[in-house]
Amino acid sequence: MTTRILTGITTTGTPHLGNYAGAIRPAIVASRAADADSFYFLADYHALIKCDDPLRIQRSRLEIAATWLASGLDTDRVTFYRQSDIPEITELTWLLTCVAAKGLLNRAHAYKASVDKNVEQGEDPDAGVTMGLFSYPVLMAADILMFNAHQVPVGRDQIQHVEMARDIGQRFNHLFGKGKEFFVMPQALIEESVATLPGLDGRKMSKSYDNTIPLFGSSKQLKAAVSSIVTDSRAPGEAKDPDNSHLFTLYQAFSTAAQKAEFRADLLGGLAWGEAKQRLFELLDNELGESRERYHALIERPADLEDILLAGAAKARKIATPFLGELREAVGLRSFRSDLQSTQSTKKKAVKGARFVSFREDDGSFRFRLLAADGEQLLLSKNFADGKTAGQVSKRLQDGSVLDVRVDGNGFAVWLDDEAVGQSPQFADTAACEQAVAQLRETLAPQPE
Repeated sequence: MTTRILTGITTTGTPHLGNYAGAIRPAIVASRAADADSFYFLADYHALIKCDDPLRIQRSRLEIAATWLASGLDTDRVTFYRQSDIPEITELTWLLTCVAAKGLLNRAHAYKASVDKNVEQGEDPDAGVTMGLFSYPVLMAADILMFNAHQVPVGRDQIQHVEMARDIGQRFNHLFGKGKEFFVMPQALIEESVATLPGLDGRKMSKSYDNTIPLFGSSKQLKAAVSSIVTDSRAPGEAKDPDNSHLFTLYQAFSTAAQKAEFRADLLGGLAWGEAKQRLFELLDNELGESRERYHALIERPADLEDILLAGAAKARKIATPFLGELREAVGLRSFRSDLQSTQSTKKKAVKGARFVSFREDDGSFRFRLLAADGEQLLLSKNFADGKTAGQVSKRLQDGSVLDVRVDGNGFAVWLDDEAVGQSPQFADTAACEQAVAQLRETLAPQPE
């Protein structure tokens, strides 16, 4: 079973070593799993909420795209694109805005934090709050729901946004689905074991603290940064405490188990801090050397990066464009030609209007419903382990073979190969049940040419 995973990358800064260890490296490793269908996008529309410097946003997009590709992201295996290259996302944002409750958005953490800060300072509660900040969760919901992602890796501060995407998607399904589930319900994926690296001063590595180690700077820059890591005053020959050493924490994030054990033993044995920093530099320089060369080659060929991202956008739009067409149809933004065809429909057309709707349960199993032309549910399938099996069963029900329908009380089941594969709802009485059986047979009967 394939799991679709979607990750957004904010484009407002230059990636550093902490970003690489905590997000980029594990995400790239996860994308290589055989059962993963991974979507990675540069969230450049989101960047506009936080940054009004066009040059910084443009440079950040370039650097982040080059960083992920240089670090080993395989664009043949994944879908890698810029958010701003998918116009369907902004249109979906508006469709979702029209069903998103203002009360839901009022509870968004970022908006509440801005309001609380204004109130504390005696300002108007909404001072400085843009509609971009307020509506941010709807844009994020569109990012996720457009591609029906099953899992969204996020930090704990972003869990609420995935939950809001679920709420908004469920509301849309309820209003316009008529039995069809347009959107699957995404799950937040929290990586508890993701590395949080200390910076030069021991605090979390962050541009906010100006304590970062450059990811793809020169060897000289890397060595200078490592040399400035704060250590204690223990002299050469004195035992060092690895468990309280920021330098050791950095080393173990990039070393093998054997290297880690050796480094720990040497620190306990009195290794000088200067020698320890040299070992960390050599380890990092060896880890990042080839990627650094690829990164600078990409930075020097921005046209090649553009081609890669546009190819990723074309790949993403093969999904987004037809899906948005379905959503437009659902909300009533339909061609007048389709309305004319609808008014001229015959009973045969009405019968053909019956449809199978597949969906995925929270436990990962797959099911389908058979809905009559008027939206009434005629049949609900059993749970299947994978979507392929569910699809094969629904196709067999439509191949024109004689149906094995077994009535039980005021309901019935459909059997294939001595197994009940679908169950009807319970009807008010025997007559209603018999009428439903007749409708089922008529719906699934082969249609004349």
